[in-house]
Amino acid sequence: MTRIVEDSQRYYRWQSFGPADRRTDDLWVDLNTLHKSQVQIHGILSNTHRQAARIALSFDFPFYGHHLRQIIVATGGFIFMGDITHRMLTATQYIAPLMANFDPSFSKNSTVRYSDNGNLFVVQWDKVRLKDREAEGPFTFQAALHRNGTIVFNYKDIPVPVARINSTEHPVKVGLSDAFMAFLPSVQPSDTKQRTIYEYHRVEIDTTKIANRSAFEFTPLPTCLQHTSCDLCLTSNLTTGCGWCNTLQRCSDGIDRHRQEWLDYNCPEERRTNNYWPSMKFRNQGCQSSYAEVELGGHEKEGFIEAEQCC
Repeated sequence: MTRIVEDSQRYYRWQSFGPADRRTDDLWVDLNTLHKSQVQIHGILSNTHRQAARIALSFDFPFYGHHLRQIIVATGGFIFMGDITHRMLTATQYIAPLMANFDPSFSKNSTVRYSDNGNLFVVQWDKVRLKDREAEGPFTFQAALHRNGTIVFNYKDIPVPVARINSTEHPVKVGLSDAFMAFLPSVQPSDTKQRTIYEYHRVEIDTTKIANRSAFEFTPLPTCLQHTSCDLCLTSNLTTGCGWCNTLQRCSDGIDRHRQEWLDYNCPEERRTNNYWPSMKFRNQGCQSSYAEVELGGHEKEGFIEAEQCC
């Protein structure tokens, strides 16, 4: 299936800023002005292609209402935000300022570096070039994750319009995405349960607005998950469609990363059609966009059905 999950602006609202906007300069985080001890150059990501590495945040970062402490930064201009690692990191659950086939190993000047001050995490793909199109010039851009959940994409040098970046060998995406895992019903009782990933929301931005010295700012909107009591869950005017599951002591609209648990405990489903599932289910199509995660540190990859839209 190649249907795009519609962005309802239910989870984020955003603004774009161009070279003439003063806000653009305010949003850019100049890592060169920070003390060397505050900026880490990732040695492996800066010298490899199609690799990803786990990084621990110093704060809980709210993403689609879920609080995350670990992220996976990839050489290809994006951050994987999923709980379960796999080779199809480009499929969903990402923060992608500019997902493309970047190869930091091409030049000694190309680096992936980051900074975390306890309130803000910034990762910068610095002077990275597209694989097999290195002559077109270096790209420099950032993703900034604020403790309050705000996400900023900053672009300093974009030598090629995004529309001209080839997606044959690697997906080209800009935006946000999240998904949940669920178990497919087994055909035979003896069958092993198989995980399926369902993308329930995606933010895709207008890539024609990406240029030298431009930025996008994403502000998170309230979600059902933030309510910690039944009363707040059912009466808050900040959110709609929320239901309270007494067994789990959780507020949800039934579509978030805890979807499987919500079903397992027979939590309320009256807000949605029975057996509702998002419109996109991923299946492995053998695309040439797999990533290997480096420095796993004992975290095993878990297998499930996934898919990519690059074919």
